[in-house]
Amino acid sequence: MSTQTSRPRSRIDRFFDISQRGSTVGREVRGGIVTFLTMAYIIVLNPIILLQGEDMNGDLLAGGDFAAISAATALVAGVVTLLMGVVANFPLALATGLGLNAFVTFSIASQMTWADAMGLVVIEGLVILVLVLTGFREAVFNAVPAQLKVAISVGIGLFIAFIGLVDAGFVRRTGAGPVPVELGTGGQLQGWPVLVFVIGLALVLGLYVAQVRGAILIAIVATTVLAIVVEKVAKVGPTFTDDGGVNPSGWNLNVPAIPTDVVAWPDLRLIGDFSLLGSWENAGVVTVFLFVFTLLLADFFDTLGTMTAIGAEAGLLDEDGNPPHTRRILVVDSLAAVAGGAASVSSNTSYIESASGVAEGARTGLASVVTGVLFLLATFLAPLVTVIPNEAAVPALVLVGFLMMQQVKGIDWDDLEIGIPAFLTIVLMPFTYSISVGIGAGFLAYVLLKVVRRKAADVHPLMWGVAALFVVYFAIAPITDWIG
Repeated sequence: MSTQTSRPRSRIDRFFDISQRGSTVGREVRGGIVTFLTMAYIIVLNPIILLQGEDMNGDLLAGGDFAAISAATALVAGVVTLLMGVVANFPLALATGLGLNAFVTFSIASQMTWADAMGLVVIEGLVILVLVLTGFREAVFNAVPAQLKVAISVGIGLFIAFIGLVDAGFVRRTGAGPVPVELGTGGQLQGWPVLVFVIGLALVLGLYVAQVRGAILIAIVATTVLAIVVEKVAKVGPTFTDDGGVNPSGWNLNVPAIPTDVVAWPDLRLIGDFSLLGSWENAGVVTVFLFVFTLLLADFFDTLGTMTAIGAEAGLLDEDGNPPHTRRILVVDSLAAVAGGAASVSSNTSYIESASGVAEGARTGLASVVTGVLFLLATFLAPLVTVIPNEAAVPALVLVGFLMMQQVKGIDWDDLEIGIPAFLTIVLMPFTYSISVGIGAGFLAYVLLKVVRRKAADVHPLMWGVAALFVVYFAIAPITDWIG
Protein backbone atom coordinates (compact mmCIF):
# COMPACT_ATOMS: atom_id res chain seq x y z
CA MET A 1 0.00 0.00 0.00
CA SER A 2 1.58 3.28 -1.11
CA THR A 3 1.10 6.67 0.41
CA GLN A 4 0.25 9.43 -2.09
CA THR A 5 1.67 12.82 -1.23
CA SER A 6 0.58 16.09 -2.73
CA ARG A 7 2.99 17.93 -4.90
CA PRO A 8 4.66 20.83 -3.03
CA ARG A 9 3.37 24.24 -4.01
CA SER A 10 5.77 26.80 -5.43
CA ARG A 11 6.29 30.21 -3.86
CA ILE A 12 4.29 31.84 -6.66
CA ASP A 13 1.47 29.34 -6.14
CA ARG A 14 1.35 30.07 -2.42
CA PHE A 15 1.49 33.85 -2.83
CA PHE A 16 -1.36 33.99 -5.33
CA ASP A 17 -3.35 30.97 -4.01
CA ILE A 18 -3.30 29.54 -7.51
CA SER A 19 -3.99 25.89 -6.63
CA GLN A 20 -6.46 26.89 -3.95
CA ARG A 21 -8.55 28.70 -6.55
CA GLY A 22 -8.40 25.75 -8.93
CA SER A 23 -6.01 27.28 -11.45
CA THR A 24 -2.48 26.77 -12.73
CA VAL A 25 0.39 29.09 -13.56
CA GLY A 26 -0.12 28.33 -17.25
CA ARG A 27 -3.77 29.35 -17.14
CA GLU A 28 -2.93 32.56 -15.30
CA VAL A 29 -0.29 33.49 -17.85
CA ARG A 30 -2.62 32.76 -20.76
CA GLY A 31 -5.42 34.68 -19.09
CA GLY A 32 -3.17 37.67 -18.50
CA ILE A 33 -2.03 37.68 -22.12
CA VAL A 34 -5.60 37.43 -23.43
CA THR A 35 -6.76 40.28 -21.20
CA PHE A 36 -3.93 42.45 -22.50
CA LEU A 37 -4.66 41.63 -26.13
CA THR A 38 -8.35 42.34 -25.60
CA MET A 39 -7.82 45.77 -24.04
CA ALA A 40 -4.55 46.86 -25.70
CA TYR A 41 -6.68 48.99 -28.01
CA ILE A 42 -6.77 51.64 -25.26
CA ILE A 43 -3.12 52.47 -26.00
CA VAL A 44 -4.29 53.71 -29.40
CA LEU A 45 -7.86 54.78 -28.63
CA ASN A 46 -7.13 56.96 -25.58
CA PRO A 47 -4.87 59.37 -27.51
CA ILE A 48 -7.45 59.51 -30.31
CA ILE A 49 -10.18 60.58 -27.84
CA LEU A 50 -8.06 62.98 -25.79
CA LEU A 51 -6.83 64.70 -28.95
CA GLN A 52 -10.37 65.41 -30.15
CA GLY A 53 -10.78 68.41 -27.85
CA GLU A 54 -9.00 71.66 -27.04
CA ASP A 55 -8.68 73.38 -23.68
CA MET A 56 -9.78 76.94 -22.92
CA ASN A 57 -6.63 78.25 -24.60
CA GLY A 58 -7.17 76.25 -27.77
CA ASP A 59 -4.32 73.87 -26.94
CA LEU A 60 -4.25 70.12 -27.53
CA LEU A 61 -3.06 67.74 -24.82
CA ALA A 62 0.72 67.21 -25.07
CA GLY A 63 0.73 69.64 -27.97
CA GLY A 64 -1.02 67.00 -30.06
CA ASP A 65 1.76 64.41 -29.60
CA PHE A 66 0.02 61.05 -30.08
CA ALA A 67 3.06 59.01 -28.99
CA ALA A 68 3.45 60.83 -25.66
CA ILE A 69 -0.18 60.17 -24.69
CA SER A 70 0.07 56.55 -25.84
CA ALA A 71 3.22 55.92 -23.80
CA ALA A 72 1.76 57.47 -20.64
CA THR A 73 -1.47 55.49 -21.14
CA ALA A 74 0.44 52.20 -21.30
CA LEU A 75 2.73 53.08 -18.39
CA VAL A 76 -0.07 53.93 -15.95
CA ALA A 77 -2.13 50.91 -17.02
CA GLY A 78 0.87 48.68 -16.42
CA VAL A 79 1.68 50.04 -12.96
CA VAL A 80 -1.87 50.00 -11.58
CA THR A 81 -2.66 46.58 -13.05
CA LEU A 82 0.49 45.18 -11.46
CA LEU A 83 -0.65 46.74 -8.19
CA MET A 84 -4.05 45.06 -8.52
CA GLY A 85 -2.41 41.68 -8.98
CA VAL A 86 0.09 41.93 -6.14
CA VAL A 87 -2.01 43.81 -3.55
CA ALA A 88 -5.53 42.53 -4.22
CA ASN A 89 -4.76 39.15 -5.87
CA PHE A 90 -7.67 39.59 -8.27
CA PRO A 91 -7.72 38.95 -12.06
CA LEU A 92 -8.70 42.50 -12.90
CA ALA A 93 -6.83 44.85 -15.23
CA LEU A 94 -7.09 48.62 -15.26
CA ALA A 95 -6.50 51.38 -17.81
CA THR A 96 -7.92 54.73 -18.83
CA GLY A 97 -11.69 54.60 -18.55
CA LEU A 98 -13.67 54.99 -21.76
CA GLY A 99 -16.45 57.50 -21.27
CA LEU A 100 -14.50 59.14 -18.48
CA ASN A 101 -11.83 60.27 -20.94
CA ALA A 102 -14.51 61.59 -23.29
CA PHE A 103 -16.13 63.53 -20.45
CA VAL A 104 -12.78 65.05 -19.54
CA THR A 105 -12.09 65.93 -23.18
CA PHE A 106 -15.40 67.43 -24.23
CA SER A 107 -16.91 68.75 -21.00
CA ILE A 108 -14.08 69.64 -18.62
CA ALA A 109 -11.00 70.63 -20.63
CA SER A 110 -12.91 73.20 -22.70
CA GLN A 111 -13.48 75.28 -19.55
CA MET A 112 -9.92 75.20 -18.19
CA THR A 113 -6.41 74.12 -19.12
CA TRP A 114 -5.50 70.47 -19.65
CA ALA A 115 -3.40 70.55 -16.47
CA ASP A 116 -6.40 71.88 -14.51
CA ALA A 117 -8.70 69.22 -15.97
CA MET A 118 -6.31 66.42 -15.02
CA GLY A 119 -6.01 67.96 -11.57
CA LEU A 120 -9.77 67.44 -11.16
CA VAL A 121 -9.29 63.77 -12.02
CA VAL A 122 -6.66 63.54 -9.26
CA ILE A 123 -9.09 65.17 -6.80
CA GLU A 124 -11.85 62.75 -7.81
CA GLY A 125 -9.55 59.80 -7.23
CA LEU A 126 -8.52 61.10 -3.80
CA VAL A 127 -12.16 61.54 -2.79
CA ILE A 128 -12.95 57.96 -3.81
CA LEU A 129 -9.88 56.75 -1.91
CA VAL A 130 -11.17 58.45 1.25
CA LEU A 131 -14.58 56.79 0.73
CA VAL A 132 -12.85 53.42 0.45
CA LEU A 133 -10.60 53.88 3.49
CA THR A 134 -13.55 54.96 5.63
CA GLY A 135 -15.44 51.84 4.53
CA PHE A 136 -18.21 53.81 2.83
CA ARG A 137 -17.65 52.48 -0.69
CA GLU A 138 -17.55 48.89 0.53
CA ALA A 139 -20.62 49.46 2.69
CA VAL A 140 -22.57 50.69 -0.33
CA PHE A 141 -21.52 47.60 -2.25
CA ASN A 142 -22.69 45.34 0.58
CA ALA A 143 -26.03 47.18 0.78
CA VAL A 144 -26.96 46.21 -2.78
CA PRO A 145 -29.30 43.17 -2.92
CA ALA A 146 -27.52 40.05 -4.21
CA GLN A 147 -29.87 39.59 -7.19
CA LEU A 148 -29.26 43.18 -8.33
CA LYS A 149 -25.56 42.36 -8.32
CA VAL A 150 -26.34 39.42 -10.59
CA ALA A 151 -28.28 41.75 -12.88
CA ILE A 152 -25.27 44.07 -13.01
CA SER A 153 -23.08 41.18 -14.17
CA VAL A 154 -25.59 40.12 -16.83
CA GLY A 155 -26.03 43.69 -18.05
CA ILE A 156 -22.29 44.13 -18.37
CA GLY A 157 -22.15 40.88 -20.33
CA LEU A 158 -24.62 42.22 -22.87
CA PHE A 159 -22.81 45.56 -22.86
CA ILE A 160 -19.40 44.15 -23.74
CA ALA A 161 -20.90 41.84 -26.38
CA PHE A 162 -22.50 44.92 -27.93
CA ILE A 163 -19.19 46.76 -27.72
CA GLY A 164 -17.53 43.91 -29.58
CA LEU A 165 -20.16 43.89 -32.34
CA VAL A 166 -19.99 47.67 -32.78
CA ASP A 167 -16.20 47.88 -32.69
CA ALA A 168 -16.03 45.21 -35.39
CA GLY A 169 -18.49 47.05 -37.64
CA PHE A 170 -20.88 44.10 -37.51
CA VAL A 171 -23.42 46.46 -35.94
CA ARG A 172 -23.39 50.15 -36.94
CA ARG A 173 -25.30 53.35 -36.33
CA THR A 174 -27.75 54.10 -39.12
CA GLY A 175 -27.20 57.86 -38.89
CA ALA A 176 -30.80 58.52 -39.96
CA GLY A 177 -34.28 57.12 -39.69
CA PRO A 178 -36.16 55.58 -36.78
CA VAL A 179 -33.79 52.61 -36.33
CA PRO A 180 -30.67 53.60 -34.36
CA VAL A 181 -28.50 50.62 -35.33
CA GLU A 182 -28.41 48.06 -38.11
CA LEU A 183 -26.49 45.10 -39.46
CA GLY A 184 -23.29 46.29 -41.12
CA THR A 185 -23.76 49.10 -43.65
CA GLY A 186 -27.26 49.57 -45.07
CA GLY A 187 -28.38 46.33 -43.48
CA GLN A 188 -25.66 44.29 -45.18
CA LEU A 189 -22.22 43.09 -44.14
CA GLN A 190 -19.60 44.78 -46.28
CA GLY A 191 -15.83 44.88 -46.29
CA TRP A 192 -12.93 42.60 -45.48
CA PRO A 193 -12.60 43.69 -41.81
CA VAL A 194 -16.12 42.49 -41.02
CA LEU A 195 -15.32 39.16 -42.68
CA VAL A 196 -12.18 38.89 -40.55
CA PHE A 197 -14.32 39.51 -37.45
CA VAL A 198 -16.86 36.86 -38.47
CA ILE A 199 -14.08 34.33 -39.06
CA GLY A 200 -12.52 35.26 -35.73
CA LEU A 201 -15.85 34.87 -33.95
CA ALA A 202 -16.48 31.48 -35.55
CA LEU A 203 -12.96 30.42 -34.60
CA VAL A 204 -13.16 31.47 -30.95
CA LEU A 205 -16.63 29.92 -30.51
CA GLY A 206 -15.58 26.70 -32.19
CA LEU A 207 -12.37 26.38 -30.19
CA TYR A 208 -14.17 27.17 -26.92
CA VAL A 209 -16.96 24.66 -27.52
CA ALA A 210 -14.32 22.09 -28.49
CA GLN A 211 -12.66 22.85 -25.11
CA VAL A 212 -9.33 23.73 -26.70
CA ARG A 213 -6.96 25.14 -24.09
CA GLY A 214 -5.99 28.72 -24.89
CA ALA A 215 -8.99 29.09 -27.24
CA ILE A 216 -9.28 32.86 -26.93
CA LEU A 217 -5.55 33.51 -27.23
CA ILE A 218 -5.25 31.20 -30.25
CA ALA A 219 -8.19 32.91 -31.92
CA ILE A 220 -6.83 36.43 -31.39
CA VAL A 221 -3.36 35.55 -32.71
CA ALA A 222 -4.70 33.56 -35.68
CA THR A 223 -7.20 36.26 -36.61
CA THR A 224 -4.51 38.94 -36.38
CA VAL A 225 -2.33 36.98 -38.81
CA LEU A 226 -5.32 36.64 -41.14
CA ALA A 227 -5.98 40.39 -40.87
CA ILE A 228 -2.37 41.20 -41.79
CA VAL A 229 -2.62 38.97 -44.88
CA VAL A 230 -5.96 40.50 -45.87
CA GLU A 231 -4.62 44.05 -45.57
CA LYS A 232 -1.49 43.14 -47.51
CA VAL A 233 -3.54 41.75 -50.39
CA ALA A 234 -6.66 43.94 -50.40
CA LYS A 235 -5.13 47.20 -49.07
CA VAL A 236 -8.30 48.04 -47.17
CA GLY A 237 -6.98 50.99 -45.15
CA PRO A 238 -8.50 52.71 -42.08
CA THR A 239 -12.10 53.81 -41.58
CA PHE A 240 -11.01 57.43 -41.22
CA THR A 241 -8.50 58.50 -43.84
CA ASP A 242 -5.75 61.09 -43.49
CA ASP A 243 -7.56 63.57 -45.73
CA GLY A 244 -10.62 63.58 -43.44
CA GLY A 245 -12.65 61.16 -45.53
CA VAL A 246 -14.55 58.10 -44.34
CA ASN A 247 -14.06 54.56 -45.63
CA PRO A 248 -17.01 52.56 -44.20
CA SER A 249 -15.36 49.28 -45.19
CA GLY A 250 -12.05 50.11 -43.50
CA TRP A 251 -10.43 48.83 -40.31
CA ASN A 252 -12.07 50.38 -37.26
CA LEU A 253 -8.94 51.34 -35.30
CA ASN A 254 -5.59 49.70 -36.07
CA VAL A 255 -4.65 48.87 -39.64
CA PRO A 256 -2.96 45.44 -39.38
CA ALA A 257 0.50 45.36 -40.89
CA ILE A 258 3.90 43.97 -40.04
CA PRO A 259 5.55 46.90 -38.22
CA THR A 260 8.73 48.43 -39.62
CA ASP A 261 9.87 49.18 -36.06
CA VAL A 262 9.30 46.93 -33.08
CA VAL A 263 10.83 49.02 -30.29
CA ALA A 264 10.47 52.75 -29.67
CA TRP A 265 11.71 54.77 -26.69
CA PRO A 266 8.68 56.15 -24.77
CA ASP A 267 8.04 59.88 -24.36
CA LEU A 268 6.90 60.37 -20.74
CA ARG A 269 6.69 64.17 -20.62
CA LEU A 270 3.04 64.06 -19.44
CA ILE A 271 3.86 62.39 -16.12
CA GLY A 272 3.13 64.92 -13.36
CA ASP A 273 1.70 67.53 -15.72
CA PHE A 274 -1.40 68.48 -13.69
CA SER A 275 -2.65 71.32 -11.47
CA LEU A 276 -4.86 70.74 -8.42
CA LEU A 277 -6.10 74.30 -7.87
CA GLY A 278 -6.15 76.02 -11.26
CA SER A 279 -9.64 74.77 -12.14
CA TRP A 280 -11.23 76.54 -9.18
CA GLU A 281 -10.17 79.91 -10.54
CA ASN A 282 -10.93 79.24 -14.21
CA ALA A 283 -14.27 77.44 -13.94
CA GLY A 284 -15.64 78.40 -10.53
CA VAL A 285 -16.35 76.36 -7.41
CA VAL A 286 -19.85 75.19 -8.37
CA THR A 287 -18.81 73.99 -11.82
CA VAL A 288 -15.79 72.22 -10.40
CA PHE A 289 -17.95 70.49 -7.80
CA LEU A 290 -20.39 69.24 -10.45
CA PHE A 291 -17.58 67.98 -12.65
CA VAL A 292 -15.95 66.09 -9.77
CA PHE A 293 -19.32 64.68 -8.67
CA THR A 294 -20.07 63.38 -12.17
CA LEU A 295 -16.65 61.77 -12.50
CA LEU A 296 -16.89 60.29 -9.02
CA LEU A 297 -20.31 58.73 -9.45
CA ALA A 298 -19.48 57.18 -12.82
CA ASP A 299 -16.16 55.82 -11.56
CA PHE A 300 -17.68 54.66 -8.26
CA PHE A 301 -20.33 52.39 -9.73
CA ASP A 302 -18.55 51.30 -12.89
CA THR A 303 -15.95 49.64 -10.69
CA LEU A 304 -18.49 48.04 -8.37
CA GLY A 305 -20.26 46.53 -11.35
CA THR A 306 -17.08 45.39 -13.06
CA MET A 307 -15.66 43.90 -9.89
CA THR A 308 -18.85 41.92 -9.31
CA ALA A 309 -19.02 40.69 -12.88
CA ILE A 310 -15.41 39.50 -12.92
CA GLY A 311 -15.78 37.81 -9.54
CA ALA A 312 -18.93 36.04 -10.69
CA GLU A 313 -17.36 34.85 -13.93
CA ALA A 314 -14.32 33.56 -12.02
CA GLY A 315 -16.48 31.87 -9.35
CA LEU A 316 -14.84 33.94 -6.61
CA LEU A 317 -17.90 35.57 -5.04
CA ASP A 318 -19.07 34.61 -1.54
CA GLU A 319 -22.67 33.87 -0.58
CA ASP A 320 -23.43 37.61 -0.44
CA GLY A 321 -22.05 38.23 -3.92
CA ASN A 322 -18.80 39.85 -2.73
CA PRO A 323 -15.34 39.09 -4.19
CA PRO A 324 -12.34 38.36 -1.95
CA HIS A 325 -10.28 41.31 -0.69
CA THR A 326 -12.97 43.77 -1.74
CA ARG A 327 -11.41 46.72 0.07
CA ARG A 328 -7.99 46.07 -1.45
CA ILE A 329 -9.53 45.98 -4.93
CA LEU A 330 -11.29 49.28 -4.31
CA VAL A 331 -8.17 50.93 -2.87
CA VAL A 332 -6.12 50.01 -5.93
CA ASP A 333 -8.91 51.20 -8.23
CA SER A 334 -9.02 54.54 -6.39
CA LEU A 335 -5.26 54.95 -6.63
CA ALA A 336 -5.57 54.19 -10.35
CA ALA A 337 -7.89 57.17 -10.77
CA VAL A 338 -5.32 59.38 -9.04
CA ALA A 339 -2.49 57.96 -11.17
CA GLY A 340 -4.40 58.55 -14.39
CA GLY A 341 -4.91 62.20 -13.57
CA ALA A 342 -1.32 62.64 -12.39
CA ALA A 343 -0.09 61.26 -15.72
CA SER A 344 -2.54 63.39 -17.74
CA VAL A 345 -4.24 60.41 -19.39
CA SER A 346 -7.59 60.68 -17.54
CA SER A 347 -8.95 58.46 -14.76
CA ASN A 348 -7.86 54.83 -14.82
CA THR A 349 -10.46 52.29 -13.80
CA SER A 350 -11.22 48.56 -13.84
CA TYR A 351 -11.84 47.02 -17.27
CA ILE A 352 -14.63 44.58 -17.97
CA GLU A 353 -12.44 43.18 -20.77
CA SER A 354 -10.67 41.35 -17.92
CA ALA A 355 -13.49 38.84 -18.29
CA SER A 356 -11.81 37.57 -21.46
CA GLY A 357 -8.80 36.50 -19.38
CA VAL A 358 -11.08 34.93 -16.78
CA ALA A 359 -12.78 32.97 -19.56
CA GLU A 360 -9.31 31.71 -20.48
CA GLY A 361 -8.85 30.39 -16.94
CA ALA A 362 -7.47 33.32 -14.91
CA ARG A 363 -8.50 33.23 -11.26
CA THR A 364 -5.77 35.12 -9.40
CA GLY A 365 -3.69 38.27 -9.38
CA LEU A 366 -0.91 36.53 -11.31
CA ALA A 367 -2.93 37.14 -14.47
CA SER A 368 -3.04 40.85 -13.63
CA VAL A 369 0.72 40.82 -13.09
CA VAL A 370 1.18 39.35 -16.56
CA THR A 371 -1.17 41.93 -18.09
CA GLY A 372 0.60 44.73 -16.22
CA VAL A 373 4.03 43.62 -17.40
CA LEU A 374 2.77 43.51 -20.99
CA PHE A 375 1.43 47.05 -20.66
CA LEU A 376 4.82 48.20 -19.36
CA LEU A 377 6.51 46.48 -22.29
CA ALA A 378 4.00 48.16 -24.57
CA THR A 379 5.47 51.53 -23.63
CA PHE A 380 8.51 50.36 -25.61
CA LEU A 381 6.70 48.04 -28.02
CA ALA A 382 3.92 50.34 -29.16
CA PRO A 383 4.56 49.57 -32.88
CA LEU A 384 4.02 45.85 -32.20
CA VAL A 385 0.88 46.34 -30.08
CA THR A 386 -0.80 48.40 -32.77
CA VAL A 387 -0.68 45.43 -35.15
CA ILE A 388 -3.77 43.87 -33.52
CA PRO A 389 -6.95 45.28 -35.10
CA ASN A 390 -10.21 45.53 -33.20
CA GLU A 391 -11.73 43.02 -35.57
CA ALA A 392 -9.29 40.36 -34.30
CA ALA A 393 -9.61 41.15 -30.58
CA VAL A 394 -13.32 41.78 -30.03
CA PRO A 395 -14.69 38.32 -30.94
CA ALA A 396 -13.51 37.38 -27.44
CA LEU A 397 -15.91 39.95 -25.99
CA VAL A 398 -18.88 38.34 -27.71
CA LEU A 399 -17.97 34.96 -26.23
CA VAL A 400 -17.50 36.50 -22.78
CA GLY A 401 -20.87 38.22 -23.12
CA PHE A 402 -22.50 34.81 -23.55
CA LEU A 403 -20.66 33.41 -20.54
CA MET A 404 -21.80 36.28 -18.33
CA MET A 405 -25.36 36.10 -19.66
CA GLN A 406 -25.67 32.60 -18.20
CA GLN A 407 -25.97 34.13 -14.72
CA VAL A 408 -29.41 35.51 -15.61
CA LYS A 409 -30.99 32.33 -14.24
CA GLY A 410 -29.98 33.49 -10.74
CA ILE A 411 -32.63 36.25 -10.83
CA ASP A 412 -36.16 35.56 -9.53
CA TRP A 413 -38.19 37.06 -12.37
CA ASP A 414 -41.46 36.27 -10.62
CA ASP A 415 -40.56 38.74 -7.88
CA LEU A 416 -41.45 42.07 -9.51
CA GLU A 417 -39.60 44.06 -6.84
CA ILE A 418 -36.38 42.47 -8.11
CA GLY A 419 -37.33 41.48 -11.65
CA ILE A 420 -38.19 44.96 -12.93
CA PRO A 421 -35.07 46.68 -11.47
CA ALA A 422 -32.96 43.79 -12.78
CA PHE A 423 -34.50 44.15 -16.24
CA LEU A 424 -33.79 47.90 -16.36
CA THR A 425 -30.24 47.33 -15.15
CA ILE A 426 -29.59 44.73 -17.83
CA VAL A 427 -31.11 46.46 -20.85
CA LEU A 428 -30.00 50.03 -20.17
CA MET A 429 -26.31 49.22 -20.02
CA PRO A 430 -26.05 48.30 -23.72
CA PHE A 431 -28.86 50.65 -24.79
CA THR A 432 -27.20 53.72 -23.24
CA TYR A 433 -23.60 52.50 -23.61
CA SER A 434 -23.06 53.12 -19.90
CA ILE A 435 -22.65 50.80 -16.93
CA SER A 436 -23.48 53.60 -14.48
CA VAL A 437 -26.79 54.43 -16.18
CA GLY A 438 -27.92 50.80 -15.94
CA ILE A 439 -26.96 50.58 -12.27
CA GLY A 440 -28.62 53.91 -11.49
CA ALA A 441 -31.89 53.00 -13.20
CA GLY A 442 -31.98 49.65 -11.43
CA PHE A 443 -31.32 51.17 -8.02
CA LEU A 444 -33.97 53.88 -8.48
CA ALA A 445 -36.54 51.34 -9.68
CA TYR A 446 -35.78 49.07 -6.71
CA VAL A 447 -36.36 51.85 -4.18
CA LEU A 448 -39.48 53.09 -5.99
CA LEU A 449 -41.13 49.66 -6.11
CA LYS A 450 -40.39 49.02 -2.45
CA VAL A 451 -42.13 52.32 -1.62
CA VAL A 452 -45.09 51.49 -3.86
CA ARG A 453 -45.52 48.16 -2.10
CA ARG A 454 -45.16 49.81 1.30
CA LYS A 455 -41.90 48.03 2.06
CA ALA A 456 -39.72 51.11 2.40
CA ALA A 457 -38.37 49.76 5.68
CA ASP A 458 -36.76 46.88 3.73
CA VAL A 459 -34.52 49.30 1.81
CA HIS A 460 -31.04 49.65 3.28
CA PRO A 461 -30.36 53.26 4.39
CA LEU A 462 -27.37 53.45 2.07
CA MET A 463 -29.58 52.49 -0.88
CA TRP A 464 -31.73 55.53 -0.12
CA GLY A 465 -28.65 57.73 -0.19
CA VAL A 466 -27.32 56.21 -3.39
CA ALA A 467 -30.74 56.55 -5.06
CA ALA A 468 -30.76 60.24 -4.16
CA LEU A 469 -27.30 60.67 -5.68
CA PHE A 470 -28.44 59.00 -8.87
CA VAL A 471 -31.37 61.43 -9.10
CA VAL A 472 -28.79 64.21 -9.12
CA TYR A 473 -26.65 62.26 -11.59
CA PHE A 474 -29.47 61.89 -14.11
CA ALA A 475 -30.52 65.53 -13.64
CA ILE A 476 -26.99 66.95 -13.79
CA ALA A 477 -27.57 68.84 -17.09
CA PRO A 478 -30.65 70.84 -15.98
CA ILE A 479 -29.05 71.44 -12.60
CA THR A 480 -25.94 72.82 -14.27
CA ASP A 481 -28.04 75.01 -16.57
CA TRP A 482 -30.08 76.30 -13.64
CA ILE A 483 -27.01 77.17 -11.58
CA GLY A 484 -25.16 78.64 -14.53
